[in-house]
Amino acid sequence: MTYHVDRFYAAVSVLAGDGHIKQRLMRAYQDNLDDITEDELPRPIKKPFSKLKRRMHRVAPLNGEGPICASVRKMSVHEASDCAASVVSLYSKIVRRTGDSQDPLPLQEDQENVPAFLVKSVS
Repeated sequence: MTYHVDRFYAAVSVLAGDGHIKQRLMRAYQDNLDDITEDELPRPIKKPFSKLKRRMHRVAPLNGEGPICASVRKMSVHEASDCAASVVSLYSKIVRRTGDSQDPLPLQEDQENVPAFLVKSVS
């Protein structure tokens, strides 16, 4: 399950990055979520993920572009934003489902970069 949490986290990270929403959605889904099948996911997440997958594959590709590119190209900005929100919602559900209360962000163990006033003394 942590594999899927990592994949959705990567997709959400792309969505939060720079660029037009359609470009971010296309990259987030294509690079991180497209090869996930509904059967791999927990039951409460299967149906919403299947709906997202259908939306991302609904347009037949033209001239060498893929179905995701074609589908996102035909979406309005509002539809693309709605799909992006679905990815974030699915990520939230899958994290809650795993019961993982840890912060999914990588924590840096390097204490040399921590300012002295933030380090608690042990005496």
